[in-house]
Parts: sequence; C-alpha cells; structure tokens
Amino acid sequence: MSEHSVTLHSPLLRGTRRLRIALVGVPGAGKTTLFEAVSSTAPQTGELTNTHRVYRSCTVQIGLDEASVVDLPSLSALHPLQDEDLGTLKYLLWGNERPPVTAHEAGAAPAPFEPPDLIVQVVDATNLQSQLELTLELSQLGRPVVLALNHIDAVQRKGLHINHRTLSALLGLPVVPISALRGQGIAELFKTAVATARQATCPLPQAPSPHIAASLEALNTALKQPGIDTAFRMPHQLLLMLFASGHGYIERELQEHFGPLLPSLQALRVAADQGLPRPLAEEIHADRHHRAATLFESALRPGPLEKERGWRFWLDAFMLHRQWGLLASLAVFAGVLFVVFEVSGWIDSQTTQRLIEVTSGWQPQSTAGVVGRAIADGFIGLIGIVVPYMLPLLLLLIALEEIGLMHRIAFVVDRGFHKIGLHGGVAVPFLLSLGCNVPAISAVARSTSGRERLIASVLITFVPCSARSAIILAVAGKYLGVLGVLGIYALTLVLIAVMGLLLSHRKSEAGPGQLQEIPAYSLPNWRAMVHETWARSSDVLTIVTPLLVGGSVVLALLGHFGADGLINTVLTPLTSWWLGLPLVLGLPLLFGVLRKELSLLMIFQALGTQDINTVLGTTQILTLLVFITFYVPCISTFAIMNKTLGRAQAWFSVLLSVGVALVLSGLVRVVMGVLA
Repeated sequence: MSEHSVTLHSPLLRGTRRLRIALVGVPGAGKTTLFEAVSSTAPQTGELTNTHRVYRSCTVQIGLDEASVVDLPSLSALHPLQDEDLGTLKYLLWGNERPPVTAHEAGAAPAPFEPPDLIVQVVDATNLQSQLELTLELSQLGRPVVLALNHIDAVQRKGLHINHRTLSALLGLPVVPISALRGQGIAELFKTAVATARQATCPLPQAPSPHIAASLEALNTALKQPGIDTAFRMPHQLLLMLFASGHGYIERELQEHFGPLLPSLQALRVAADQGLPRPLAEEIHADRHHRAATLFESALRPGPLEKERGWRFWLDAFMLHRQWGLLASLAVFAGVLFVVFEVSGWIDSQTTQRLIEVTSGWQPQSTAGVVGRAIADGFIGLIGIVVPYMLPLLLLLIALEEIGLMHRIAFVVDRGFHKIGLHGGVAVPFLLSLGCNVPAISAVARSTSGRERLIASVLITFVPCSARSAIILAVAGKYLGVLGVLGIYALTLVLIAVMGLLLSHRKSEAGPGQLQEIPAYSLPNWRAMVHETWARSSDVLTIVTPLLVGGSVVLALLGHFGADGLINTVLTPLTSWWLGLPLVLGLPLLFGVLRKELSLLMIFQALGTQDINTVLGTTQILTLLVFITFYVPCISTFAIMNKTLGRAQAWFSVLLSVGVALVLSGLVRVVMGVLA
C-alpha cells in the first residue's frame, strides 16, 4: 500500500448520508473554539425552538467523509435543567422528529435538522472532574459519544498526566486529548468520531450505585410500560433518572398524557426517597458527583504515566475512602487543634500577654487617660486575635489547600454537611473558626452565597474560637475536670447539628449542593499563600478594628463615670434571676462582647479572687461557662456578619445566640439543681 493511499470505507458518509455531530460542553470548555477551528467561512446560525439559545452549524470535510457539525448552546447538566436549556436536550433526543409527547406543543420541532448521530463532548482537561458529571449523563442518551480532552497542553505544563486510555476503558467511549486553541489533536478527534459513528458504539451503561438502584426498583418497574416508552422515545434509564430527580418537563408531560398514572408514580418516587441518607434528587446528584470524582482520580496522574501506582495513588486511596477519609479528616482537625492550643497559645504568651503585662501598671484616673488606655486595650485585643490565632491558622489552612488536602477533606465530609444543609466546601471555614470566627465567616462569604452562606455563618458563631476555648480549658479544666471540658464541647457539637437541621428547614429553598473539586497534590506557593492570607484577613483591619477600639472606649467610659453599678443593676434579671450568679458579674459578661478572655479577667476582678470555686458553686460555674460559650461571640463577629449577611441577618444571629445561651444555661441550672 502506498504511503499516500487512503483506506476507503463504504458507504461514504456524504450527501444524504452525511454524519451529524453535536458539540456539547459546559461553559468555558472550549467547544466554540473547536467549532471555529473546523468551521466553514459562513456557518449557519439560528435559535433552538422556543428558546433564545443560539446554535451554529457547518459542513466539515473529514477525509472522504463529511459531517454536519452543530455547535450547541453550552449545557452544564441534563438534570436539573433550566427551561432555556430544555431545547438542547430535546434536540439531542429527537432533533426534528417530534415524539408523541410533544404533539400538543405549539411551534416547530426542537431543531430544523435531524438528531445527531454522535455527540462530541468537549471538556476542559484542567477542570475535568466536574465536567465528567455531564459525561455520565450524556452516556444515558443512547447515542455514541466521544470525549475531547481540551487544554491538554495546560495539564502537561502543570506536570500532570491524564491517562485517557484508562478513562476511555472506564467510560466505554473514545477519549481524545486535544488543544483546540493550538489545533492539536483535532484531526484525530474527528477521525475517531467518524470511526465511532460507523461502529455505532455507545458508552458503557452508567447505572447508579446499588443502593439507589434498589430504592428505584419499584418505580423502574412501574415506568416500564410500552405506552410511556413509545410516547417519550428516549432511553428508559434516562427517563427513570429524570423523573426520579423531579425533572419538571417529564412531570408535566406525564401529567398531560398519563394523568391517572402520575399519582402512583409520584408515590413510588416518595417511597424510593425513604431510607436514603438524603433526598432522592440530592442523592442521585451526590452519587453522580462521587462517580465522577472516582473516574477523575483513576485517570489523573502526576508527571509521566507510571507502570506502578505511586504514593499519590495510595494516599488518595486513604484520603478519599468513605471511612478512612473521615479518620484522615479527624487527623487534620487534631492538627488544627494543636496549632490553636499549643503553637498559637505560645505565640499569644509571647505577644499579647506581654503587652498586657507591660500595660497592667497603667491605671489612669483622668478621662483622657482612660480613653487612651481603652484604645490601647482595643489594639491589644486586635493583636490577640490576629497575631497568635488568625495568621498561623490562615497560613496552615491555605497551605493545606495548596497541597490539595482540604479539597479531599471537603469531598469526604460532604455527606455529613449535607445533613445540615451545607456542602463539604465549608469544612475549611469551620476549621478556621477554631482560631477565630471572623476570618471564618469572611471565608464563607467568599465561597458561598444565599442560603448556604447564612446557615454556615450562623453555625460558625457557635464554634468555640480560641478565646472561648481558653475560658473552657481554664475554668472547666480546673474546676470541672476532663469530663466537664468534654461535656461542653460535646454540647457544642450537638447544638451545631441541631441548629443546622433547624436552619436548613427554615431555609428550605435548597439548591443543589456545592461540588467539591479534587486537585492534584502540589507544593504550596509561599508567595501566593502570603497574598491569600492578606486577602482573607484584611477585613479585620478595615471593619473589626474601629468597632473593637470604639467598643473598648465606650465600656471604659461607662466604668470611669461610675455606670458599672447601674449596668450590674440593669442586668440583674440576667445574672441573678436567670443564671443565679452574683450581681457583680453583669459588667464582666457585657465586656465579653469585646473579647472573651477580657470577660474572664474581669470576672476574677469582680469576685476578688482567681479561685472562683470559693465564691461560686459547681452549678454556678457550669452555668456561667455555658452562657459565655454560646452568647454573642464578640463585636468583631457581629461586624463581619453585618458586612457579609446584612444588618437584619446579623441581628438575627445575635438574638439567636443570646436566646440559645439563655435557654441552655437555664436548663443546665435546672438540671444541676435537680441532680444536686
């Protein structure tokens, strides 16, 4: 055979036999760049029926064959699906061939051309995991699919390798690395598309996990009726998953054509929801996310392809395991606690505590002196937040993010966080809140929105920060023992879980959970870490500082002008009547809104001793601790919530924390009284 000879396949795909290829991809994947690389000089444009979504099409020469290539509007998922995206799904299913379920619809067919013979999904190889979820959905359409790994050059520049052969074997469809911008691999992609279309090779069936399949068994049987399959003319597995996910279009068409049958189908869907760890639609989405993550981890390799599995593979086998991954997450949690209680504690003793010792002898009597001392105390409190606790924790957690560990933790804990209305991505702010709630809430504001932002921010205010932990360890550890300390932390965990359930129920307009990406392991970039640390802590200087210093001045002036007695009297219903504490503790509790350690120091001063067990009984000490732990974290936290959530939600959080603190401390007092 001559080197210039061409293998002739018969029949040729030309004229009326021309191959029809649909380009599909999420926004930013490079689908349009690929189309423009092969497009004619005058591609046709139009809108899919009953939508404002624009498509482009042209004829492409592929050897001796031809293909009509359609650049469809970007599509992120088949379910849930926005109404405007419904036209894309209809075209992929039916093209210009209207099935019986569309007979009552006004207007033309979904598109002015026939349905595709083959789908080319263009994926951004640098963001492969999330886009594999769409691949799993496209594999249910019953059409051949070819996966185009775009931006493969960018992956290689990062020193990574996507084993496209492994990915192809797992998906049961061809996977071709390309760089649409550079024109690399495009010829191979379309040759593969033609060969796949000739063989009519469809992807491997991508069934859901066994526990979901088992829950859907009865619904699956009920949907297997000739009339339904004939009316919808789509693969049965796709119809089942769309209906199980609550797809609005499927529901409406069932109501239109099979109205008497719909209530029983809905009842079976409700029954399928029972026994699952979360609502059926969310469980299907989470299962698809998990399978995409597994595919991603199986295909991604650092450096050149190796014959043997390296340490990264085995580390991920541990980190991403459902049970062992939780153990790894707990190990990171323990490491954060070590930094908070040991490293940060030592830094605090070398910075803030020394400043307090230096200024302890300064006890001005004049108004100007009192104001000056209050300003100094405010800045010392600011230093006590930022230097020992905020900066070390931020650097640690950002380093863990850079390495890739935090993304894996977020993936592992995602199921748990779903139960309280959150996604695993908020694991980082929750860990950060062990040091200080302020940067944690700021981090939540950057990574979430709407319902999830509110729930996460409110729950973070109940996480014991370093200041509250210092009080718990100093007082409970000394007077209540280890069981007392563990009891308060256990109460905190239970409270966060219960409040999460209540808040998620109150804000039930949950959208689909936040995804969790799993990047390759990498060494941290220290310059980027410093920049990110500043970006995450700058709110403290711009928002918290004025309020912290200003609040310190106001409270100092109240004490200077003899208003402390009046304040203690006003707070009598709280301190004496409700908490059963001495009246002199009113002002120290009020100062806790600045910083909790300051409140503890003032308690010692008000009682005239650091051995508070000589003045307070066990019930009073426990009641005091519970109240201090849960009522308003500090004015700094309120300030950052006011910025990120708005005034109404910030005050809601304040009132909620005060209410919770009052209820729990009152219950503790009653229960301890009964036990005594």
